[in-house]
Amino acid sequence: MNAQNIDNKPRVQKETKNKIKVDFERTPLKERLKAKFLSLFFLKKVVWYVFRLILLIGIAYIVLFPFFSKIAGSFMGPDDFVDVTVRLIPKNFSLDMYKEIWVEQEYLEAFVNTLILSGSTALIQTFICCFVAYGLAKFKFKGNGLVFLAVIFSLTIPHQTIQLSLFMKFLNFDILGIVQFLNGGGLNIFGWEYTNETLAAIDIIPDTWEKFVDGYGITLTNSFWPLIILSLFGLAFKNGLYIFMLRQFFRGVPDELEESAYIDGSGVMHTFFTIILPLSVPMMITVFLFAFSWQWMDDFYVSLFFTTNSETTLMPDVIGIPNTLVTEYAGQNLYYAAIRNTCGIMIIAPLIVMYLFCQKYLVQGIERSGLTAD
Repeated sequence: MNAQNIDNKPRVQKETKNKIKVDFERTPLKERLKAKFLSLFFLKKVVWYVFRLILLIGIAYIVLFPFFSKIAGSFMGPDDFVDVTVRLIPKNFSLDMYKEIWVEQEYLEAFVNTLILSGSTALIQTFICCFVAYGLAKFKFKGNGLVFLAVIFSLTIPHQTIQLSLFMKFLNFDILGIVQFLNGGGLNIFGWEYTNETLAAIDIIPDTWEKFVDGYGITLTNSFWPLIILSLFGLAFKNGLYIFMLRQFFRGVPDELEESAYIDGSGVMHTFFTIILPLSVPMMITVFLFAFSWQWMDDFYVSLFFTTNSETTLMPDVIGIPNTLVTEYAGQNLYYAAIRNTCGIMIIAPLIVMYLFCQKYLVQGIERSGLTAD
């Protein structure tokens, strides 16, 4: 009697499968090929494979063609942009765009400055967001939900709404009114006024203070300090997203690990640095890559804190038309567009190289982020 499951469906036993396999192998090759390739199942499989291949090729073409066209245009000479026979392969191969952008647009200086700025802010943001996220995920205190709500709310605020206030705060940066006190005014600490007569015994005004202070505060614009300060306090670009990702990850860490460490006499900070952070390396790398990439491509904060008379050259300053490539002819607009596209290619090239080396850690961090957790 054949074995049947609870649904009364026949079940092929292991001995029957082996017998069918042996019988199939003993049949002539011609019959086996005919049974394998001239069946309806094989035909459906081939049709689905061809359909899927054509669909993927079409999607890849739509996505990648703009990049291929921009890369091809970066190697074209001016005459190629008015030649209707030129599509993707240039007739007048030239490296003038790359050469002049490297020299005239000071690409190397912009690369070094942006690397220092992006690397430092990304490191600070990664560790600060780790502290904040760990506290929100593992410690229960009054206002925990409100703090997390404020973190999420920071993601919804358009940056343009706080643009003016940010600029004025760092244009005249003054904490607790200390700068005004040093310039002859009173000192205001949380609403308490202290006059210079009250604090006359304190003499801490440096001789060169006037070089740095305009009477209302320290001017921090045209420097890295605004972005570093925002990163230190967890208020920089996309920090709310990093805190959310890390919080979800820390919530997935078993509490038993920390409890066993506490039983062994380990403190909170020691447990955090010796147990939690080593477990969080893939996630921290993911957050670092996100922070680095967004800061590298950022134009909002860079244009806000670095004015036109700034001596610091960053990646957004690379975009432009070198003087040696300025020309006037029928294809001028197309040529200038190709130059700007080449600037963009040179800007994103370091990020592509970094992704090629770090994609494994990026995928691991996203898989372990716990973004689908309750």
